[in-house]
Amino acid sequence: METAAKRFFSSPYFAVVGASQDKSKFGYRILAWYHVHSLPVTPINPGRPSIALPSKEYDTVPSVLALPNPTQTALSFLTPPSVTRRVLEEAKSAGVRAVWLQPGSFDDRDLKYAKENFESAVGGFEPGTVGGEGWCVLVDGENAMAAAGRKFVRQKL
Repeated sequence: METAAKRFFSSPYFAVVGASQDKSKFGYRILAWYHVHSLPVTPINPGRPSIALPSKEYDTVPSVLALPNPTQTALSFLTPPSVTRRVLEEAKSAGVRAVWLQPGSFDDRDLKYAKENFESAVGGFEPGTVGGEGWCVLVDGENAMAAAGRKFVRQKL
């Protein structure tokens, strides 16, 4: 899993499936994490035209298929499991190579599908995570970025 996380952060672009304007939701927190770490991120939310952080407003796209560079974009999933499988299938058809299934966004079938269909699939409780909830960008992201040799400059939220 550590190798998959390293490959995930080797991607030039990132997107958050299930990005949210609600500050109490992980869809907002993960989007904010990418922003703070100066990573090029696109929020995916079919119901909103944009999501505003305190220092920047991001235009959303309605689906993975609307991403400008899906084959070069790694996806973080914050969708309910009932939505995740459909979006994983869409991501596969778009040529996405790397996915990160956040805790609570998948079931065992989704994780198996992701591991079988993407070059890099992160999720679950395999060794290497430093958190108790399983592999999470908020907890494991900086270590995975460092392993990928990706430098970042923290910017204001």
